[in-house]
Amino acid sequence: MEVDITRFQLLSRWKRGVWARADRWTWLVVGVALALALPVLTVFATALQPAGPVWRHLAATVLADYVRDSVLLMLGVGVGALLIGVPAAWLTSIHEFPGRRWFEWALLLPMAIPAYIVAYTYTGLLDFAGPLQTALRDWFHWTRRDYWFPEVRSLPGAVAMLALVLYPYVYLLARAAFLDQSVAVLEVSRTLGAGPWRRFFAVSLPMARPALIAGVSLVQMEALADYGTVQYFGVGTFTTGIFRVWHGMGDSAAAAQLAALLLLFVFTLLAFERLSRRRARFHHTGNRRQRPTRIALRGKRRWLATVVCLLPLLFGFLIPAGQLTIWAARTAPHMLDGRFLRLLTSSLSLALGAALLILALALLLGYGRRLRPWPLTRLAVRYAGLGYAVPGTVIAIGVMLPFAALDRGLDGWARHWFGVSTGLLLSGTLAALLFAYCARFLPVALHSIEAGLARIRPSMDDAARSLGSGPRAVLWRVHVPMLRGSLLTAVLLVFVDVLKELPATLILRPFNFNTLAVRAYELASDERLADSAPFALAIVLAGIGPVILLSRAMGRSRPGYDAVP
Repeated sequence: MEVDITRFQLLSRWKRGVWARADRWTWLVVGVALALALPVLTVFATALQPAGPVWRHLAATVLADYVRDSVLLMLGVGVGALLIGVPAAWLTSIHEFPGRRWFEWALLLPMAIPAYIVAYTYTGLLDFAGPLQTALRDWFHWTRRDYWFPEVRSLPGAVAMLALVLYPYVYLLARAAFLDQSVAVLEVSRTLGAGPWRRFFAVSLPMARPALIAGVSLVQMEALADYGTVQYFGVGTFTTGIFRVWHGMGDSAAAAQLAALLLLFVFTLLAFERLSRRRARFHHTGNRRQRPTRIALRGKRRWLATVVCLLPLLFGFLIPAGQLTIWAARTAPHMLDGRFLRLLTSSLSLALGAALLILALALLLGYGRRLRPWPLTRLAVRYAGLGYAVPGTVIAIGVMLPFAALDRGLDGWARHWFGVSTGLLLSGTLAALLFAYCARFLPVALHSIEAGLARIRPSMDDAARSLGSGPRAVLWRVHVPMLRGSLLTAVLLVFVDVLKELPATLILRPFNFNTLAVRAYELASDERLADSAPFALAIVLAGIGPVILLSRAMGRSRPGYDAVP
């Protein structure tokens, strides 16, 4: 009994200590984090409702297809991204060959082009009426019955499109892991007679396994979140099913139940990635900053390495961007009008406004965690950063349900007391859309800001406080000037992500409000692929700059190599 009482007293004292230490910075961080977690909490709460007729119909007819296609898409894209990203990362990190310096940053360019835009371009190129099949029929005088051509609008086609666009995530993390590996281990394996392939499979690849698993998990979560590609190719996944149930059947509970099932997939991937990182630990010995030697490839190998790096860049960026440019030049005279300029202005304004709002929230959370590094604030910031793993359709449903309930409550209260209808104050407004963007893309800015804050020594804060500066003064006078590079990177990355976002914008956008992404999707859905090119090309051009900045930042943060024969 005495032991139980002692434990109870210790727990009570710990709780009192936590609440006593909590101040306005703590409550501000926790409040913002809870607000951003509202969409996910709403989806799970709505999914607990009893199954209705729509859910029973889905379970009896298409739910198994959604699960099968989503799993196959997730696994296929993960394997494809590994097969593309790892060899490219290994070659550009360890070897010297023609074009290596250019490939280091150019291999990230597919990140600038959304997967659904790549799907549109390859559909126009590879369809029966496209230039490739038309040329084959003209050259060999074939008819439709004389040859077989793979169908691009299929599950394998969606896997290929997503792998070509998402492999840079694996490439980025794999290259960082290869560059950060212990020089001593690689040199020892080389002196023991291990050739390049044996060193790769026996030493470098196992040491890079945590980074590879993290990259593949991120790729698979992006594949599960995709809507534009799978919808255009007619692949039945959770995202297309959620959209059909929400808009076609009008059943919010069934849509939330589908969304909750999709979230289980996402959280399983997150748990697997964290578990793998705990179990796989590799430690460096010796001087990590020693400049290792880069192996200069000779003969045919050097050109083979160039081809291996060129192919993903060619099919993932150069061909789609080139086709978009050709289409845009053809359709520009009748598509670049006042409506295009209004779409461009509204899209850029929305993306910039969302980026600045998300930057402010990320700076608040990152600085609040630094200022109050307690378990409560760390936990709040950690769970506020899960939004990037949640698909846009799920975020949209999680935003629409509470906003619609609040609108109904306010309207009922106004009718009862004042006899007037308030209408929709939140639902279908830019406020709901901006809130969804914040919940979805906050982790992008938060990661950049936390990395920047980690490079500022705590002694800088102590010195400013000893001179009489409060927390806000320290933030504005010390941290913000030192974080200019991190803040700019965060704004650019969020800006491009918002500009490319499709499913959340489709569901939450106000009436008569369009963006470049939505307009490109609408035109492509009407099979007007050439007409959609100017809108798609504008999105691609906006994404190239941040990608180049990201690649340069990665290059500056890693040690260089010396090339030796």
